[in-house]
Amino acid sequence: DVLPTKVLVTGAAGKTGRLVLKKLEEDPRYEPKGLVRTEASARKLLEDREIRCPLEHMVISDVTSPTFEEDLPSGLEGMDAMIICTSAVPRISRLSLAGAILKMPWNIIRRKPAFDFRKLQFKWKHGGYPEVVDYHGQVAQIELAKRLGMRKVVIVSSMGGTNSNNFLNHVGKNKDGSGNGDILLWKRKAEMHLVESGLNYAIIHPGGLVDTPGGQEEFVLDVDDKISSYHNRTRISREDVADLCVAALGINQNCSFDCITIPRVNVNG
Repeated sequence: DVLPTKVLVTGAAGKTGRLVLKKLEEDPRYEPKGLVRTEASARKLLEDREIRCPLEHMVISDVTSPTFEEDLPSGLEGMDAMIICTSAVPRISRLSLAGAILKMPWNIIRRKPAFDFRKLQFKWKHGGYPEVVDYHGQVAQIELAKRLGMRKVVIVSSMGGTNSNNFLNHVGKNKDGSGNGDILLWKRKAEMHLVESGLNYAIIHPGGLVDTPGGQEEFVLDVDDKISSYHNRTRISREDVADLCVAALGINQNCSFDCITIPRVNVNG
């Protein structure tokens, strides 16, 4: 009998990582473990009835810690692949949200958009800003994969990385441009580290992530953010991204691609 492929899913407590872990648990070809930042995150996963991940398949470690590798428990030897789902998570500043709401009547009077999303200010959850999480944290994970002799690394990144002026890069910055932003630039820098690592890799750049059921729409794949030039609606469900992560494990050659989904065309009219 063929032994299942052992896969470490990092960021397993996040919305996308949780779905990836669930998909792998349901697939007899794989034996996954989930890496989470805290014991509280591990408990929440274990309480999720949709995820059948046993306690012994939970790994607790902070990928942003300077002692990340030293803090890892034993038992990761023999892992075959890693799916990286960690990401900095922005949180809207309540003060900026209140200010934007108060300006809505004035904006309407001036015939401007009532709510200006670009005026909102953001902070990073747990102080994990992009340089720390999306670059140093991912580099630490890639180096761990090399040390453990893993054969494959899949990264869930983001579309928009070819445009340094993408609005996502301004999230977390102050009006004068200072602050901790540039999330897409830091993600791309980590991707380059993976490309140069010598590991077999798959880099997935999804469009805007939505919490809708997967398998309902058609995939559109391309590279270098070209999708944005011929599709205004660039989104994809997290579940569809999770399916792509699992599929990427079975691809031997290196690959990097953008992905969204669009409504299916009814050929029957």
